[in-house]
Amino acid sequence: MPIHLIALCAALGVLTTTPVSAHHAFAAEFDASKPIKLKGTVTKMEWINPHTWIHIDVKRPNGTIERWAIEGGPPNALFRRGFNRNSLPTGIEIVVEGFQAKDGSRKGNGRDVTFADGRRLFLGSSGTGAPVDGRDPADRR
Repeated sequence: MPIHLIALCAALGVLTTTPVSAHHAFAAEFDASKPIKLKGTVTKMEWINPHTWIHIDVKRPNGTIERWAIEGGPPNALFRRGFNRNSLPTGIEIVVEGFQAKDGSRKGNGRDVTFADGRRLFLGSSGTGAPVDGRDPADRR
């Protein structure tokens, strides 16, 4: 087979390959039997697809600081729920409820975030296969 035909076949193979998505189901990474409730200070907010990430420092009773990464819904979903790029500035204190990673790491799938003034916003985990907690969907805004 001539070299140019081999190169053409290889190029066509690359062009027709369907990209694989990195999206995962809740149950693949998080444990519904390990609920978490963390009060911490935002150190970083990542608006990336397919999930947003909130990084917080949590001060433990012994004074040590634990850095946690909390997975939220996709950026567009959070925008529709009332979040914007200024909602979680570095240094703001929040409470996050959700579920811990199966591997026991300091990573969680967020369900809700509560601000110091009492406002509460839904982070989106229930739509990805997380446990349904029976709350009215209107309470998740």
